[in-house]
Amino acid sequence: MALEYDGSGFCGWQSQRSGGSVQDALEAALSKIADGDIRVVTAGRTDAGVHAVYQVVHFDTQAQRPETAWVRGVNALLPDSIAVRWASRMPDDFHARYCAIERRYLYLLLNSSVRPGLYHHKMGWFHQALDLASMQAAARLLLGEHDFSAFRAAECQAKSPIRTLTKIDITRQDDVIAFELRANAFLHHMVRNILGCLIYVGKRKYPPEWIREVLTGRRRSDAAPTFPAAGLYLAGVSYDDKWKLPRFAEPPLAAVLSATGRLSWAQDSPNERT
Repeated sequence: MALEYDGSGFCGWQSQRSGGSVQDALEAALSKIADGDIRVVTAGRTDAGVHAVYQVVHFDTQAQRPETAWVRGVNALLPDSIAVRWASRMPDDFHARYCAIERRYLYLLLNSSVRPGLYHHKMGWFHQALDLASMQAAARLLLGEHDFSAFRAAECQAKSPIRTLTKIDITRQDDVIAFELRANAFLHHMVRNILGCLIYVGKRKYPPEWIREVLTGRRRSDAAPTFPAAGLYLAGVSYDDKWKLPRFAEPPLAAVLSATGRLSWAQDSPNERT
């Protein structure tokens, strides 16, 4: 099953005793459709305030339902901010987390002297001018397989800090800076901790080479504080073609920007802006 959600009203993906998580809402809806207890496994946990445009989960059930029930039926029982995009029966050896070969995250940052209002849950914000070229140079130093201990949260439960970062693209459209990161997997808070360090470089507190020192030092205390969650999106999870997952294109960066209203403004001619 693939779903999208606005994470601003939830305490994160993972189920909590007090409720209020995306997992809690999804399992409650699934259990009603299945007429029995359903537990789901996700491709990647997201923190409080983090959104998803393409999250993948799996669950086991003996309930026989048409696939439409697992999509439209479940959606009818979910909060408006969560939607199932597709559902498909899979072989028993498929696992949403362990079979995933790549995760993709997007972070949208408003780089403006004035904070966002309408989009304050959909974008991060930094008020000082940021040097795009310096951040791009620093990002390149993180590519490849590394020990990312300096960028993991203290409560991270991953057995190993070794990850392979295959892509970091940083682009700017008017006052919005978009960060795209791809890796085989991410550590807890890894994306937001990398963002914090890139912002330090962008505001010229440190040169781009500083990020290599942080990486090789492997000490979380050497890195920047964790950046806010508001602009972070889980944008895709990739699997081997052998699983034949339903074709549902991940929204491109342009679509995410357009959804916030920023890209359409940037594309207007000056005399059309209001």
